[in-house]
Amino acid sequence: MAHIVVPEAEAILDREYPVLDKGFVRLVDYLGGDQRIVQSARVSYGEGTKSYRQDAGLIDYLLRNDHTSPFEQVVLTFHTKMPVFVARQWVRHRTARLNEISGRYSVMKDEFYVPAGEDIALQSTDNKQGRSDESIPPERRESVRDQFRCGQADAYAAYSRLLDDGIARELARINLPLSLYTEWYWQIDLHNLFHFLKLRMDPHAQREIRLYAQTMFRIAKTVCPAACASFERHVLGSLHFCAEELAALRLLLEHDSEAGGQAKPRADAAVRAAAAAREAGLSGRAAERFVAKLSGGRQ
Repeated sequence: MAHIVVPEAEAILDREYPVLDKGFVRLVDYLGGDQRIVQSARVSYGEGTKSYRQDAGLIDYLLRNDHTSPFEQVVLTFHTKMPVFVARQWVRHRTARLNEISGRYSVMKDEFYVPAGEDIALQSTDNKQGRSDESIPPERRESVRDQFRCGQADAYAAYSRLLDDGIARELARINLPLSLYTEWYWQIDLHNLFHFLKLRMDPHAQREIRLYAQTMFRIAKTVCPAACASFERHVLGSLHFCAEELAALRLLLEHDSEAGGQAKPRADAAVRAAAAAREAGLSGRAAERFVAKLSGGRQ
């Protein structure tokens, strides 16, 4: 099978896309593209066997129906620089291959992540792992940023003193904070990249890793535009309904049909959705999630 060259991807190879204050994402290499997905699905060779529209339709069919193996034929390799706490969330996706800079072999750079003022927030009261949307005074934000900077400077100064005293690098590094920047090469196939992006582009993901995911998706679009368009349509732009939620949705549609299908005020729609949820056996947070999905939110 001939090597597939995607001109749009070739044009951005090794280009740094800045993320956060000091991080970046680069596309180092890629294998295949939309055409490879199509070839794999059809087990055929050569170019031009179908029109672009037909190829995009096949890709859309494959993704829509969870035929995932053809997407595994496309591989992307990224060089990324991110804070350690982002890397530790990222590495939970174990379907990739990576090689990270090592503090055992290298002296770590004096580079730390300091959140922008607008990203400083209080702990959310209803989300144990997230930030509140409530704004805090600018002077308090800057005070927090100063605390970050001072702690980072102290930690790096202590690290440097240990190195100067001849202490082994593998020991000297152990008190460096999670805000320290690290780098790695990260290689993954398109199917598993889509899984990563689905989770890490979700509004509930931590903002910092979400920015990296959004940048990687922007890059992936240059390699596989048709596949990424289908992913946006059927995954990012979709909602999952459990069996009880589907039952509630059917009841809601039945009730609306019996009422003549006339448009109702938004507030009334939420009340009717809640009533359908109760009728379908949903209660508490489960009912709230159903209503939120219908109102355009995610719970």
